[in-house]
Amino acid sequence: MVLQAELSEGAAAMKNEASILLAKHLEELGHPFQREYRFHPRRKWRFDFILQDRQTFEHYYTAIEIEGGLYSRGRHVRGKGYQADLDKYNAAAADGWFVFRFSTQDVLTGRAKKFLQEHL
Repeated sequence: MVLQAELSEGAAAMKNEASILLAKHLEELGHPFQREYRFHPRRKWRFDFILQDRQTFEHYYTAIEIEGGLYSRGRHVRGKGYQADLDKYNAAAADGWFVFRFSTQDVLTGRAKKFLQEHL
């Protein structure tokens, strides 16, 4: 039987791999970025990536999040973690952020890169 800690470690390793790959994809697409950007003045909320080259839409800044643990009962899909994500993304939208959200698999399979290439 696989322990929850082992599942969490595996999901964290996959998210780290996806983060490295997404950084490479953003470079290939020509989008300057910053990792782990703290966007809220009072909360410790961070985005995995922000794009620094331009605003995506007229009044919105662009962030990218990699949502890990979708299939391993990770934080993002359990009640408390899901609610925390809702709070974070609603506060970001109210502050003028447009957030693209991708699963780890989206990044690892190239689906996120294709989407960003088509829509940015």
